[in-house]
Amino acid sequence: MNESLPRELVPAVIGVLVRRGADFASAEDAVQESLIRALETWPDDPPRDPKAWLVTVAWRRFLDTTRAEASRRGRERAVEVEPPAGPAPAADDTLRLYFLCAHPTLARGSAVALTLRAVGGLTTRQIATAYLVPESTMAQRISRAKRRIAGLRLDQPGDLGTVLRVLYLVFNEGYGGDVDLAAEAIRLTRQLVSLTDEPEVAGLLALMLLHHARRTSRTGPGGRLVPLAEQDRSRWDTDLITEGVAILQAALAHDRLGEYQTQAAIAALHADAPSTSETDWAQIVEWYDELLLLTESPVVRLNRAVAVGEADGPQAGLAALVGVNPGLARHAAVAAYLHERAGDRGHAAELYAEASRAATSVPERDHLARQAARVRQLLRP
Repeated sequence: MNESLPRELVPAVIGVLVRRGADFASAEDAVQESLIRALETWPDDPPRDPKAWLVTVAWRRFLDTTRAEASRRGRERAVEVEPPAGPAPAADDTLRLYFLCAHPTLARGSAVALTLRAVGGLTTRQIATAYLVPESTMAQRISRAKRRIAGLRLDQPGDLGTVLRVLYLVFNEGYGGDVDLAAEAIRLTRQLVSLTDEPEVAGLLALMLLHHARRTSRTGPGGRLVPLAEQDRSRWDTDLITEGVAILQAALAHDRLGEYQTQAAIAALHADAPSTSETDWAQIVEWYDELLLLTESPVVRLNRAVAVGEADGPQAGLAALVGVNPGLARHAAVAAYLHERAGDRGHAAELYAEASRAATSVPERDHLARQAARVRQLLRP
């Protein structure tokens, strides 16, 4: 059995139940129950029509739950009469669910969890495992999110920018447990690309693919962080890079530049270079200038300073770093790198140590500590 098939059908099945009168939260709960039953029974007894099977089981579950609540008997009578109109296209259901789950009224963490449940078809346990939190904690987060949007109709969705931010947040979580969140984000974004011709959606997919292509080379033995300059580029996935570049070029052809297309263009230049020294840093600086116009992000300014340092020398990079908020997470690490390249090893060692203390992950902390030790070794007579 194709294990991803039941999950892919979840948005369409939720849409059918909602059109029959179920509220979003109840429909989502019923579909999750049907999904669990499908995973248990389909391997031995696959249905001829998987979607119809899920709809039937989920609808029965919804009616059973409704009947069990005496205070909702009036509503039960209403939902038991199916509308005469046939079901809307599954694509419409999926797109609406994307927007509803990423509604601006939801906190980002809640929007991510709800998207993984309702659109991705993951169970609460799978999401909790991926985020390394107790299942009860994740269940509460999802329940709060569903209560928050309980009064919203499917024709009152959020905005596309929020949807894309949620998908990018899922991608950046990487993976954990039995759910690869980076791969799941790519799957969901591919789905969204098939539903809309908005170039920023394609730009986000291209960005994910180009980053994902370098995944296996980013860590060494024991989870040791491997910076871009030291990565074995022969291990990069050339098929993903080729696909990402093609998707990006098609998106850029619409001439409606956005931040994800711009980030993807930067990632494509890195992917195209045989080595760090042979990277087209001048063009990367130009793309960062475009990205600054679009976002005015302090993090973009920080990354631009690195690119300027590579394109025009470390002193130019340090000059570009002036005015960038020193409280940013990677500021000390960037300053250390540029000072070392400029020959100021003493200050670089201090900055590497400072960056190590401020690191938010163990691999990053250990990497920066090793950099500090390496530069101190160079300072010895």
